[in-house]
Amino acid sequence: MVTVTAAGLTACGSGSGAGPAASPALNLGKLSGALTIMGFGTNGDDVAQTRYKIAKAAMPKVRVSAPNGGFSDQSFLAAEASGNPPDLVYLSADKLGTYAAKGALLPMTSCVRSAGINMSVFSPGARQEVTYGGAVYGLPEFTEDTTVIVNDSAVAKAGLQPSDVSTSNWSGLLGTTRKLAAASGGKPTEIGFDPKVEALFPLWVKANGGEILSANGMKAELNSRPDVQALAFTKQLVDAQGGGNKFYSFRNTLNYFGSNNPIATGQLAATVFQNWFYQVLGSTTPKVKVTAVPFTTRSGQPIDFVDGQVWAIPKGAKNMAAACKWAQVMTQASTWLAAAKERIALYKREHYVFTGLQTGNQKADAAIAALFKAQTPSSSPWYQPVIEAYNVEKDSFAMPVSPASEAVATAWQQAVQSVVQGHATPAQALNQAQSQAQNAIDTAKA
Repeated sequence: MVTVTAAGLTACGSGSGAGPAASPALNLGKLSGALTIMGFGTNGDDVAQTRYKIAKAAMPKVRVSAPNGGFSDQSFLAAEASGNPPDLVYLSADKLGTYAAKGALLPMTSCVRSAGINMSVFSPGARQEVTYGGAVYGLPEFTEDTTVIVNDSAVAKAGLQPSDVSTSNWSGLLGTTRKLAAASGGKPTEIGFDPKVEALFPLWVKANGGEILSANGMKAELNSRPDVQALAFTKQLVDAQGGGNKFYSFRNTLNYFGSNNPIATGQLAATVFQNWFYQVLGSTTPKVKVTAVPFTTRSGQPIDFVDGQVWAIPKGAKNMAAACKWAQVMTQASTWLAAAKERIALYKREHYVFTGLQTGNQKADAAIAALFKAQTPSSSPWYQPVIEAYNVEKDSFAMPVSPASEAVATAWQQAVQSVVQGHATPAQALNQAQSQAQNAIDTAKA
């Protein structure tokens, strides 16, 4: 078996940041031949299966091969090295920069132009996560938008309102967290506010006016003053609830996916979370009452940190036209709307609560939100949180695409863990993370 690494693809292209060469137009009229897809099989959920059928029907003469299973770095790199890559890949957005910088992916320039795709239809964050070196390298979908989820009964028990859980006033948020948190015998029994900093540190940094990376993804900014302040503050939030070891030990006992989820049991008063958690709550505990509060900067501006999946075309793809058409159909508004209608019908049969779909396509999301409003009375406990989750999409941002995106993420994640567990100061941990991240970027683009 041949072992291939990302570094082994260096000869495929340059990470110099030079713009991609112009690509010829694609003929999307009469498609035929074979289309091989990696990372998106036929055994997905109802939304995936509906969209798969629509895309396949749009190119009836194309033989589609889409083995089940997620994107595999090793399999992809081996296929690239052998000169037989898939025609289309479905992968996490944080991998895009690595492969684009090494020349393993093609710019989507000709696809976007040939298919008449209007990139402005995608949310700001969705566009950001597929743009590298000034060129689009993928089509985004399924962005995970972020809001503050407030447990109405828990805050009411503390004599507070959902609006009291505000990220605009950090000292006020610290005080609110202390009021909402509970402990017994020195151990947490209720989380007052979970900052989710180990996953959402970029959101806290942005709220404080800082950045993880420069806009072009080539310069780490992890040890800047706003970043250090953001990590210091989120550590205060964790320390106010027992400290790192006790806080995370307690949180690890919570089951977020069942009927005894921490919202239903009162073990969680508020948290920063991605929008998919609303669907979990609506399916498992539809009678709980939560309020969605936008995460804001310290000046009160709503911000929404997103990540998601992307479609991309590898270098050496043999059927670029079919790959382009498939990615276009899978991410267009009409396909998403059809999938949403199928899900609504399914959920009615299963007696589940439909809490929307957020796709990264703003046209699709507006249409799906309208469907949600049409079938959900404003008095429903799910009306406010779902609509607010859609509202924040216009304020979305993503991590700048970097040739070392995954290594940069590893650097700041390790720094966060070190600080919340009390092993290093924020400045110490982020200085080390800065060096680690910048070295990874320099190596990747060398």
